[in-house]
Amino acid sequence: MIRTVESEPQASPPVLAAYSYCEAVTGRQARNFAYGIRLLPTPQRRAMSALYAFSRRVDDIGDGALAHDVKVARLEETRALLTRIREGEVDEDDTDPVAVALSHAAGHFPIPLGGLDELIDGVLMDVRGETYETWDDLKVYCRCVAGAIGRLSLGVFGTEPGARGVDRAPEYADTLGLALQLTNILRDVREDAVGGRTYLPADDLAKFGCSAGFSGPRPPEGSDFVGLVHFEVRRARALFAEGYRLLPMLDRRSGACVAAMAGIYRRLLDRIERDPEAVLRGRVSLPGREKAYVAVRGLSGLDARHVTRRTVRRRA
Repeated sequence: MIRTVESEPQASPPVLAAYSYCEAVTGRQARNFAYGIRLLPTPQRRAMSALYAFSRRVDDIGDGALAHDVKVARLEETRALLTRIREGEVDEDDTDPVAVALSHAAGHFPIPLGGLDELIDGVLMDVRGETYETWDDLKVYCRCVAGAIGRLSLGVFGTEPGARGVDRAPEYADTLGLALQLTNILRDVREDAVGGRTYLPADDLAKFGCSAGFSGPRPPEGSDFVGLVHFEVRRARALFAEGYRLLPMLDRRSGACVAAMAGIYRRLLDRIERDPEAVLRGRVSLPGREKAYVAVRGLSGLDARHVTRRTVRRRA
């Protein structure tokens, strides 16, 4: 993959307006994501905002209060729109700003738009209320809703010419997406349970006596909830360690973006590990000043250098 060019793609006023709309959506709703992409050059930041705005639309359909059949129909309509974008059928004066921005971004960056089809597939799994017996089953879902986003983002970032092992960059981007999604699942375990959703694998829940679920602010009676959380935290840490191998393959600012987003989630994971039952009492989050610190650390290249040194030691 060739590194993306940092010069500004030519954009007409309607396209710039469409990007502005997507950036507003991202700034208003993305929180952790927004901290990372603000480190990117303008063309990449706009393209990432377009990806986010389209993804947000898909997620909102799945999470909304519409009837099951209406959700399925809306998701298939969104898939049809994606096909129009992929085939270059969206004009700059189209009334849908997200479609205009994503179409422009896809024309200037090698974005694998099939990843958004995977996202729609994953949200359809939510709409159907699917549950997961094993980690391998859950991975299929995580790859659709998060691993695909990692691969889409890599299309915007590109890779550094001559970077070692660059053929594995999509695999590492996918794995980092899995790490972020598993962290999300742990953070939102109570919120998801209240909404009637269970993501953690059924065999893990059974192993730790948690099959009764998490509808209250305390773990199920007689369960080893702390053991369950620590087990899943170790799994997420292994995914982060593997996915972080992507960092040395990116240019400085793309690497900073990825390090910032991943770093925020790793710190969330640290908080969850220190106090597992906090996820049953409310949403675990980081204060803005800590997110800013993580972003600065990413921009400094500390995480990328750490991964590079660790990789070299393993190869020695």
